[in-house]
Amino acid sequence: MIGSNAFNYINVLNKAADASWKRNEVIANNIANNDTPNYKRKDIKFQDYLKGELMKDYWDGGDLNKRVANVDLSKLETTLYTDQQELSYRLDGNNVDINTENANLAENTIMYYTLLDSMSQEFSRIKTVLSS
Repeated sequence: MIGSNAFNYINVLNKAADASWKRNEVIANNIANNDTPNYKRKDIKFQDYLKGELMKDYWDGGDLNKRVANVDLSKLETTLYTDQQELSYRLDGNNVDINTENANLAENTIMYYTLLDSMSQEFSRIKTVLSS
């Protein structure tokens, strides 16, 4: 992480990209365990934490730039959880739906590359400002 509030937007994007990378690993693990009896799908919780941090000054009229600058990065961690433990799609107790997992993987991959692109654009902006 870059240690300045001026770069907090990039730091938030970096945390989101890290969470997206971890989610890709978890989804891949779900797909790999599609045929494992009694396996329960897992997922990553991150977006709720990010939303909570970005919304904490929303009702006070804080603009988005101020809210991003005030994000407590230590609260932006990922949490691994087992999704719908009591649910099973099959008689063997497994609750992984391969079509859903493939759709989640595609969505998350797009999210990851979008976050990387956003960070790249921010660094390009900073480079342009510094070279002017």
